[in-house]
Amino acid sequence: MQEGLKKANFLNYSILIPYLLLSAIGIIMVFSTTVPLQIRNGFQGAGVFQLVINQAVFMILSFIAIAVIYRFKLKVLKSRWIINLLIVVLVLAMIYSRIGPGTVANGAHGWIPIPGIGTVQPAEFAKFFIIWYLASVFSKKQEEIESKDVHALFKGKTLTQKIFGGWRLPLILIVLIELIMPDIGNTAIIVLLILAMVASSGISYEWYSGYSKLILAVSVGFLGLVYFTQGKILSGPFAYANKRFQAYINPFADVSNSGHQMANSYYAIANGGWLGRGLGNSIESQGFLPEAHTDFIFSIVVEEMGLIGAFIVLGILFFLMIRILRVGIKAKNAFNSLICIGVASWLLIQVFINVGGAIGVIPETGVTFPFLSQGGSSFLVSSLGIAFVLNISADEKRREIQELTYINSGVYDNVEIIE
Repeated sequence: MQEGLKKANFLNYSILIPYLLLSAIGIIMVFSTTVPLQIRNGFQGAGVFQLVINQAVFMILSFIAIAVIYRFKLKVLKSRWIINLLIVVLVLAMIYSRIGPGTVANGAHGWIPIPGIGTVQPAEFAKFFIIWYLASVFSKKQEEIESKDVHALFKGKTLTQKIFGGWRLPLILIVLIELIMPDIGNTAIIVLLILAMVASSGISYEWYSGYSKLILAVSVGFLGLVYFTQGKILSGPFAYANKRFQAYINPFADVSNSGHQMANSYYAIANGGWLGRGLGNSIESQGFLPEAHTDFIFSIVVEEMGLIGAFIVLGILFFLMIRILRVGIKAKNAFNSLICIGVASWLLIQVFINVGGAIGVIPETGVTFPFLSQGGSSFLVSSLGIAFVLNISADEKRREIQELTYINSGVYDNVEIIE
């Protein structure tokens, strides 16, 4: 007797529930960091809640996107022509965000205004589309990678072809466009994501370890040079980064200028203690800490919810990452595995860069905290990653049951899979 296995029966709640919890905490923190300040600045009526409303709109759009993508068949998500089309659209959108009449923040371009909604940042979408694109490329090269190792990824008769040819060209374009925004923070995330995907492609540890050491040595050498020159080697469009490096070295040396954000981030963390001041009682979000609702939302989380609350938020996020990674490790399909490992790596990288900048471990880069920071593009694209993982998790579970049914009954089509 055939038994229908609906996709809804395989929804992975160990991923969905942490995502919803983080979304709820995020909208609460956006309310807490924006509404009191808007009232203090004299806003009245709906204008007081404008940023909260914008975030809520993108949350609703994200929930709808998850519901729609979850119902897609995986063969649709694997379609190369769809992926290639989206990559072209993404590159054109990034170019337009740089040369078009978009928003400029702290000297950086990259935002496209959307009437009635706010702005959209193509760089945020680039993070997920790179994962999607490379998962498609590498999953089709698995047999070749097994036989030729890293040479299967970097083919070409000349050095130029090996570096700029094939699947690497779109990635180089995205990185270069993001550099000339200029946006060092998102560029760093994109580069680290590419490295993480290459590491997960199936190449041998020896090759990746060697390249990683070389890249690490160059990166450390560059950062060391910037540190000892106090960022003075950065000039032209990257001159804005000088202040961030100076603040990283000693934010209290120039509290009114270069160190203003970092110093007030430290004050917020110190104000919070173990238990926090309570929601809505932040001092620093009242105009003292710039970008409190975006780049430095974690500092306000500590101030209002305390270290214990911040650890709970990080715990939920790391639990989500582990569950996503578990789906990727157990997946029997290379595309499914690469998507999940990529999404987990992306969340980890972005959290490290955001929190690391807020607490002074690394220079502040201006990237958002996943699901918590106010920013429609950031929330929507992070939700797209969750949507793909939920779809993949359901597909893997159904295939596993199908295989078990075949083993136990000898009738492969005993289970009818319903999309």
